[in-house]
Amino acid sequence: MHKYEKIELTNMCMIYDNDGNVVVQEKLNKNWGGITFPGGHVETGESFVDSVIREVKEETGLDVKNPNKRYVVLLFKTNEYCGALQSSDEGKVFWAKLDELESMKLAENFDKILNVFTDDDVQEHIQLKNHGQWIDILK
Repeated sequence: MHKYEKIELTNMCMIYDNDGNVVVQEKLNKNWGGITFPGGHVETGESFVDSVIREVKEETGLDVKNPNKRYVVLLFKTNEYCGALQSSDEGKVFWAKLDELESMKLAENFDKILNVFTDDDVQEHIQLKNHGQWIDILK
């Protein structure tokens, strides 16, 4: 029997106008009390974007369109597996020494992502665009 950590996915949406104004909400919840942007929980089977649209409608009465898309990648690791390793149409798969990966042709930013897997002090890899250039932040 496997134990999985219970994860609650939530969203938040900044709604703004062309005059520099944003929609804020004073949350009444005892854990989330105070001013914040509207948002809430992602329901089972619901996409992130659909959940933002629904939560904003429920909490503000506004119908939003085209919330900016974000990439959220969940990284997992395990040493429990069975079966035979086999390549697919997605590409060739093979075993490699972890400490030899840095000498291979890695996908863009994969070296940063590796830090999340291998350094216990790193929890997140964040990419931000600053003056037209992408920067990587490890937290």
